[in-house]
Amino acid sequence: METLKQKTVKAFDVMKSDFGYKSIMQSPKVEKVVINVGVGSMKDKNKIKIVEDRLAKITGQKATARSAKIAIANFKSREGDVVGYSVTLRGARMYDFLERLIHLSLPRTKDFRGISLTGADEMGNYTLGIKEHTIFPETADEELKDVFGMAITIVTTAKSKEEVLALLRHLGFPFKK
Repeated sequence: METLKQKTVKAFDVMKSDFGYKSIMQSPKVEKVVINVGVGSMKDKNKIKIVEDRLAKITGQKATARSAKIAIANFKSREGDVVGYSVTLRGARMYDFLERLIHLSLPRTKDFRGISLTGADEMGNYTLGIKEHTIFPETADEELKDVFGMAITIVTTAKSKEEVLALLRHLGFPFKK
């Protein structure tokens, strides 16, 4: 089976006629994948530890804590409180995560009919929201009490929305028809 890294290199042949590339270096590629999770209740220390542990299991890398920059009284948050976690994947871990996301996790979502085309922005990035972390096979299904969502941003070297969608389509992302 062909890996995502090999598919990225072969995308040049497919995309050069559509976008007028003359060199393989003009072809877009995936630079990094950023996964962000909000913890919700900042006072529940158990939930914060669970989110950190499960995110590390899903990504294979320790998550970094993101703290509140300012205190907001309505949310009962203080400056410095942990409000979320973030992981940035590059290289082999990035490609492994994308393989699991495309081929294992997304098909496991309830009533999955494809991902939206509106997640692409004009700078060549794609952001995907996931409502339940339990679609990943690394998480234990018996612990359904603390389910959290996440935002997955795929940062590419593409220059436009059309380029990033063509690249991701070639990599095998299941878009809605």
